Amino acid sequence: MATELLTRQVLPDTARVNPAGHLEIGGCDTVDLAHTYGTPLYVYDEATIRARAAQHRDTLRAVYPSSEVLYASKAYAAPWLLRLIRELDLGLDVVSGGELALAERVGFPMERVYFHGNNKTPDEVRRALELRLGRVVVDSFHELDLLARLAAELGRRQRILIRLSPGVEAHTHDYRKTGILDSKFGFPISTGQAEEAVQRALAAPSLELLGFHAHIGSGIYEMDGYAEATAIGFEFARQMRERHGLELREYSPGGGWGIAYTPADRPMPIPEVMRQLTRIVREAAQRTGLQPPRLVVEPGRSIVGTAGVALYTVGAIKVVPGLRTFVSLDGGMADNIRPAIYGARYAALLANRASEPPDGPVTLAGKYCESGDVLIKDIPLPAPRSGDLVAIPASGAYNLAMSSNYNLAYRPAVVVVADGEPRLVRRRETIEDLLATEL
Repeated sequence: MATELLTRQVLPDTARVNPAGHLEIGGCDTVDLAHTYGTPLYVYDEATIRARAAQHRDTLRAVYPSSEVLYASKAYAAPWLLRLIRELDLGLDVVSGGELALAERVGFPMERVYFHGNNKTPDEVRRALELRLGRVVVDSFHELDLLARLAAELGRRQRILIRLSPGVEAHTHDYRKTGILDSKFGFPISTGQAEEAVQRALAAPSLELLGFHAHIGSGIYEMDGYAEATAIGFEFARQMRERHGLELREYSPGGGWGIAYTPADRPMPIPEVMRQLTRIVREAAQRTGLQPPRLVVEPGRSIVGTAGVALYTVGAIKVVPGLRTFVSLDGGMADNIRPAIYGARYAALLANRASEPPDGPVTLAGKYCESGDVLIKDIPLPAPRSGDLVAIPASGAYNLAMSSNYNLAYRPAVVVVADGEPRLVRRRETIEDLLATEL
């Protein structure tokens, strides 16, 4: 299993099996990391983040100079990471007042921040205006009116994109589809609401409409959905130019391209995604007679997903004869809810016995009081023993962002590794942390 994961883009770039037979990441033995920091432990490889960011940034700039790469911070937001994103010369996509406040806290350039979300509060909108954010991506008539009013009160002229709902079915889980008609996100084109939003935005002196945003979903491995949504978006832009004089200056297809979670996954290499996406945009512009606009892409998972590995310690082992072997871990759905809500699939290996061949299938279960708290069903591993260290790769995106304190669980510690040096960037929570807000 370890050899297959190393060759299938599932583990971080620096991962290897060291002479002790242990999984090593960033020059650090994961067994040593677990002993030092405890488990569950999330380990991020800085070199992998740097490489993925550069692949997006450098390829896009080379093939489409008028462009910007924004890191989608909903995938995982933390001070150390946003500082690194700033250093890597990427912009930022935020979806909440909390993510915006974190960006402010680390000194992120506000002109390179885009604010998304389907129900921004008046306080969030006001703060975005006070900070002079680069763009607000408008998602509803309620928000359009609110933003126009607050911008006028503050004497601002806010640059905006309108989020379109192009009616495109992305090939992904239903909960991750965001471009269909029956979605809480965006203005549908087919109902005429998107055109009404354009008219109202153009009529508001406090708003400057630059173009459109059309994110269709996440965890996507094929480009046909992007091509369809872009074709629809550009045809809509052509109509808006003819009817209302709107020049399309900026367009964003969002992000959403998938990564390898298991050896069976075959994601397109990031440079090829960037090349195909720019080709799609140029062809859409040519078909509609529009000038190619500034292009904004918003990767999150594809920057941090493969960089993160979750480490757990094996506890109880339950054998149901003739049916299943349950191997219980000291984490589970509180730090990784994705298998429970999306049916997400992962690979795994024993980090302390990484060179051993598998004996048979086992089911990796969490410790929480839900039958659905199962991280991986029927995965071939060397017969686990209590005290073994389980590593689950591709855990860098959404696991921690969606984590909870269910059963009063303590959220895990986080370590960043680089050149053989570990750096603790988040300590494990304590009962005092959990009770700090209780009165």
